[in-house]
Amino acid sequence: MSNSNDCNIGFLGHTDTVSYSDDWTFSPFELNEKDEKLYGLGTSDMKGSIAAILSAISKMNFTKKGIKLFFTYDEEIGFSGISELIQKNIEFPKYMIIGEPTNNEVINASKGLLELKITFKGISSHSSKPEEGINAIYKCMDFIDKIKGYYEDLKKETVASKYATMNIGVISGGRSINIVADSCEVLIDFRTISKSQNEQIIKKINELLNDNKSSYEIINNINPFSNINEKINMSDFISEASFIESKNKYILGVGPINAHKKNEFITIESLNKLEEQYVEIIKEKCE
Repeated sequence: MSNSNDCNIGFLGHTDTVSYSDDWTFSPFELNEKDEKLYGLGTSDMKGSIAAILSAISKMNFTKKGIKLFFTYDEEIGFSGISELIQKNIEFPKYMIIGEPTNNEVINASKGLLELKITFKGISSHSSKPEEGINAIYKCMDFIDKIKGYYEDLKKETVASKYATMNIGVISGGRSINIVADSCEVLIDFRTISKSQNEQIIKKINELLNDNKSSYEIINNINPFSNINEKINMSDFISEASFIESKNKYILGVGPINAHKKNEFITIESLNKLEEQYVEIIKEKCE
């Protein structure tokens, strides 16, 4: 199994989860079974799929070709785990299965990601004389109005009925209620459907930030992926598949798809079905 030529297929799963909220009915750190459902933080995203692949390979007798297993960390925020594999020049097999939750549906494309931190600078003054200052929060509000208008145009471009999404996740600015804000920051997330969109959005940000006291930082800039010469079935989320140099990449995992929600769960039926799907894939590619 050490020789990559002996590995037709690889499986990838990330081991980290998002943070949990306080409004869970079940303990997020314990596996709870109720009504044929398995509850727990990360059951859907994506410990269920990791469990399925480990169970699947335990039932196989690898006589001709082996497989490669990749388990990463920090997928939810910074993609440090997959980036480390890339930096080490790890060779990936011809076929890669990424176990993100898909409700047992085979996905062959996923969206890209563009995350930006945009900073607006103003001039502080006493709130009784706001005309003596420049309110950075107002500048931020004006920018948000413009980027929302641009987003309406961006959504008109589609791939396999999917369109780009935008989320304004965090706004922070100002120091006190009686001081004109001299600084404001906004974090924006785009989920894109084409490489050109990532480039177009950055160009548009540059156009809108025509004030030299405003600036932006790219937190993540990751292109979408899709397999060549296949009818596109695209997920709404980004996956580590975008980082992997492999000719055939597929996303296949448990269901239902309820990642990042309170009382996250999967069904036992989906988990068992996924194990069977993984077994069939391994038999096809390795025996």
